[in-house]
Amino acid sequence: MIWNAFAIAVREIGRNLTRAFLTVLGVFIGVAAIITMVTLGQGATLAVKAQISSLGSNLLTLRPGAGFGFRPSSGGVPNFSEKDAEIIGEQIAGIAAIAPVRSSSLSTIYLHTARTTSVVGTTPVFFDIGKWSLAEGRLFTAADLRSGAAVCVIGNTVRQELFGTADPIGAKIRLGRASCEVIGLLVAKGQAGMGDQDDVIIMPLSTLQRRLIGKTSSADINQIAISAIEGTDSAALIAEITLLMRQRRNLRSNQDNNFNIFDTRQIAETLGATTQLMTMLLAAVAAVSLLVGGIGIMNIMLVSVTERTREIGIRLSIGATAREVLLQFLVEAVTLSCIGGLVGIALAFGLCAGLAQIIKVPFNFNPQINLISFLFSAAVGILFGYAPARRAARLNPIDALRHE
Repeated sequence: MIWNAFAIAVREIGRNLTRAFLTVLGVFIGVAAIITMVTLGQGATLAVKAQISSLGSNLLTLRPGAGFGFRPSSGGVPNFSEKDAEIIGEQIAGIAAIAPVRSSSLSTIYLHTARTTSVVGTTPVFFDIGKWSLAEGRLFTAADLRSGAAVCVIGNTVRQELFGTADPIGAKIRLGRASCEVIGLLVAKGQAGMGDQDDVIIMPLSTLQRRLIGKTSSADINQIAISAIEGTDSAALIAEITLLMRQRRNLRSNQDNNFNIFDTRQIAETLGATTQLMTMLLAAVAAVSLLVGGIGIMNIMLVSVTERTREIGIRLSIGATAREVLLQFLVEAVTLSCIGGLVGIALAFGLCAGLAQIIKVPFNFNPQINLISFLFSAAVGILFGYAPARRAARLNPIDALRHE
């Protein structure tokens, strides 16, 4: 009986293709909007997590001051010392690697090209902590660090701005008042929350201290990069580091911390949750158009019942039951909404593929979201098709046969 009802429904839809298209327009727009919003939202969440992850492996960053940001010590807030990094690494469990970092913005000159670039002085382990990969040349070593060798490794943006398409390996660039030999080129990492990660020059900490900036105090480290062992509870690790640093900085119990700890994992989780929440809100707004489409189906089905009143009367008079008539019109409404759902899924696939390329997020077309959206469109057909179907089933055969 259901198959017969479906065959009749397809026949009736085929007789009025234009009206059927206008009827399902709201449904497939609603389905396409929901799937597109959710898919792009999930892609944005993955992109945010990937960007945060690219900053480092289970990275904790210790900085002076109460707020976040790359900046030197100011307002009487002291920087860190290399001894701070050494003691944290020795006394705190759960740390895989630790590197003191001193960063500064310096004038960079090569031949006739000059620009201002972020220069970072650190130790070789910093490359492992920050997930830096080598594209060409080599990284500086512990021997370079001990001797204060005038060598540096550059990011991809620096290569493009200073060297263009030329090979930078072996070239000498001027940083502030000293020159430095380029020994390595890093693989591009792209943009992150802190800006362009590739606009950087990394050199041995001792070289930066002795040749470029000078060392006027033992506390000249403005950042300590820490990589936690996989599976370590970052909240507990942060609490231990906080307690140790409060002791080393002689802070009393009534004093606030004059340092902060940036946790990439927590930031990634928070941003991911926020993005997902916004995605769900947008999907809920998009679902309103599905309800509008459902109202369109109900209106057209009421028109269809009116047009086919005499047909309904004939069917009832020759033995069809009210249940069979109800099922016939309900199947027709569900068929319309399901067709709209399938068209919406196809439209969403094209939209997601195109928009993902434009806004540069991963294209992750989730079958589960498609199935849920399709079932939702079918449910809309049942919900809004029931009233017209019930009206058809309750017609009096005699009155229906008299209808002109």
